[in-house]
Amino acid sequence: MKKAIVTGGAGFIGSHMVDLLINKKFQVIVLDNLSGGHLKNLSQHKKNSNFKFIKTDITKKINQIFFTGVDYVFHFAGIGDIVPSIVKPDNYMRANIQGTVNVLEASRKSKIKKFVYAASASCYGKTKNKVSEKNIINLEHPYALSKYLGEQSTFHWSKIYGLPVNSIRIFNAYGPRVRTTGAYGAVIGVFFKQKLSNKPLTVVGNGNQSRDFVHVKDIVTAFYLAAETKLNGYCFNVGSSVPTSVNKLASIIGGKIIKIPDRPGEPKNSLADTRLIRSKLGWKPKIKFEEGINEMLIKIKDWKKAPLWT
Repeated sequence: MKKAIVTGGAGFIGSHMVDLLINKKFQVIVLDNLSGGHLKNLSQHKKNSNFKFIKTDITKKINQIFFTGVDYVFHFAGIGDIVPSIVKPDNYMRANIQGTVNVLEASRKSKIKKFVYAASASCYGKTKNKVSEKNIINLEHPYALSKYLGEQSTFHWSKIYGLPVNSIRIFNAYGPRVRTTGAYGAVIGVFFKQKLSNKPLTVVGNGNQSRDFVHVKDIVTAFYLAAETKLNGYCFNVGSSVPTSVNKLASIIGGKIIKIPDRPGEPKNSLADTRLIRSKLGWKPKIKFEEGINEMLIKIKDWKKAPLWT
């Protein structure tokens, strides 16, 4: 039986990673400080003898015993959101860079078989066209900087210490268990709360701006393939490669719409070139956007306590 560690495994994407690994008969250890994740995301596994949750802070020294006999490490732990990173950049550097280094060191000392890092497509900055892994890096805020330096640390540990690593640059993730609280909600959550509150959907500008939405189950499949492959030292874009406009999202959710002014600096488009991961790992997204949104709408009451934007 293979053994895996999922850091940040109580969070949105991390908890889906745990689901996939448990279904594949892995022993799974989750390391999470619960600053952003929730134990309810893992409640389905609490009676499973192959699952173990450990509350720990990766920005501090990690107990090496957690990594004994581990095959794969999936590193999702960290903090997100752009605006707070501008206000408190030191928190992001500590969690997303030093935290990553601490996990890398524990992984190196235990001689794990593969380390897969959860990187961010924010490293590309504002883009107009489809972006490949060869695009120029354009770091426009401390969050993007911290995630990119975490990724570079991962590749450095591979170069210097021979740690087998791959990295996944995630575009716009969505799906069940996506975060519903916090002041800086993504557009899907904003619209869900507005619909639940019988308020009009606030479409920024003309609504033609597009995002590359990729379902969380497709994302964790990519992570699994990146661990199982013999390939090492790759970074892979993971997105749908299908642009979806805000207007399209609003039409799927349904309800009245009001237009509000453009937000300065907001990117008009986000689109992943995924030819590399398709050719190297045979990955491709399977869940269509409309199918995924309708799945989430069934549980729209999960957004009852989310902040309401007007």
